[in-house]
Amino acid sequence: MFWKKTAAASTVAFASAVLPHVATAQEVTLDEKINQVVAPVSNVIAGFMFYSVPVAGTDFPLIVGWLVVAATIFTLYFGFVQFRKFSHAIALVKGDYSHPEDAGEVSHFQALATALSGTVGLGNIAGVAVAVSIGGPGATFWMILAGLLGMASKFTECTLGVKYRNEYADGRVSGGPMYYLSKGLAAKGKPGIGKVLAVVFSVCCIGGAVGGGNMFQSNQAFQQIVNVTGGPQSVLAGSGWLFGLVMAIIVGVVIIGGIKSIAKVTEKIVPLMAVIYVTAGMIIIISNITMVGDAFAQIFVGAFTGAGVAGGMIGALIQGFKRAAFSNEAGIGSAAIAHAAVRTKEPVTEGYVALLEPFIDTVVICTMTALVITISGELNSGLTGVELTSAAFASAFTWFPLVLALAVVLFAFSTMLSWSYYGLKAWTYLVGEGTGKEIVFKLFFCLCVILGASMNLGPVIDFSDSMIFAMAIPNIIGLYFLMPVVRAEISQYWDKIDRGEIRKVK
Repeated sequence: MFWKKTAAASTVAFASAVLPHVATAQEVTLDEKINQVVAPVSNVIAGFMFYSVPVAGTDFPLIVGWLVVAATIFTLYFGFVQFRKFSHAIALVKGDYSHPEDAGEVSHFQALATALSGTVGLGNIAGVAVAVSIGGPGATFWMILAGLLGMASKFTECTLGVKYRNEYADGRVSGGPMYYLSKGLAAKGKPGIGKVLAVVFSVCCIGGAVGGGNMFQSNQAFQQIVNVTGGPQSVLAGSGWLFGLVMAIIVGVVIIGGIKSIAKVTEKIVPLMAVIYVTAGMIIIISNITMVGDAFAQIFVGAFTGAGVAGGMIGALIQGFKRAAFSNEAGIGSAAIAHAAVRTKEPVTEGYVALLEPFIDTVVICTMTALVITISGELNSGLTGVELTSAAFASAFTWFPLVLALAVVLFAFSTMLSWSYYGLKAWTYLVGEGTGKEIVFKLFFCLCVILGASMNLGPVIDFSDSMIFAMAIPNIIGLYFLMPVVRAEISQYWDKIDRGEIRKVK
């Protein structure tokens, strides 16, 4: 079974059903030509990356096991850091320990918002619906568990992202897995392995950024606009290139300013999206408060007995773990690139901030979706994906599908901003720093926005999805080697707090 994954993840079947292609005959012909060239390579890579084994009658992608096992190991190794230091993470995001003179380009909150903009998306809206419709309400329990474990993965990779970042004289920084893989493993006497892992990660990151983090996002946004403006009869039907051009100009204006400009936009969009979505969900839940107890009962009982259409308890577990892994990207390494730009002298502080991401993305927003679907009574309606979530919210707000369409566009836009930065940093790692080299990538990225909106590039997107999850292989190998470095950072950080060298500034 192959699962599409972008920051707005969903299944291939869901994508083809919900995002119908609207194009002219000429465009379809061009699409087919490109697909015929890419498909053979894409199928091989996707088949390898998403190789699944049958477990209790359902397929389990090994890459999901790779991510969940790593998250469990990090949770145990760092003594359940995600629970013990949760309150300290909140204090850091509030700026209680922030010093303006620290090296870096963005605040803790801006780094968190930028990274969240790359993960919070259609996966939270549609992907959860797919998981619950297949695995039953019990999938939610396992989704929450995997999300909680993933917090430790984010903590580990983002601490290292700051620890091994490059700081330049003009105040810019570059960091992420490619730097801690090469520099960190070199410090441990394994420069060759580190360099190879860093290059593999960078190549995969560029592929994922251009496809899943860009082309699929613009295509998805365009199709949603067409759907709510009349479908095939919409005045925009067949004008994907025009929509893509407008989107590319907007994206270009933002990303040309670098991470500071991106952060200023995402720190506004992400909270706005989350507030709108969570508020609507809370209204539905509160208005049906008498049903909440039963909904949680279905979630808990279903987790161990199985109430879905596939695999019983194991099916619920697999669907929950899939959704968490595909949604919050813990262990992929992408978030470490954004967090590396933070203003701080203590790497571990950003690790604490980063552990909030899976909590917000999976434990809060994904659970909210699952609860609304369960309470609404739409779970057995035969719908799935975004249609199921839309119907569940529409049971209380008839106008919510329009809001959902707006949310999808905003999700797509913010995801493109984040992944433009991830791809840029992977690009400059490979070819070197320099304004000219950065402009080349940014122009290419904006061109891909136009192509993505105007074409149906199935195999191209399949390939880029595979690249995103391929990032997890070199990343997690490096994290296993560098876990002791993170532990040392934790120890020295709290020693400084105990000695009074680090204290609250407000």
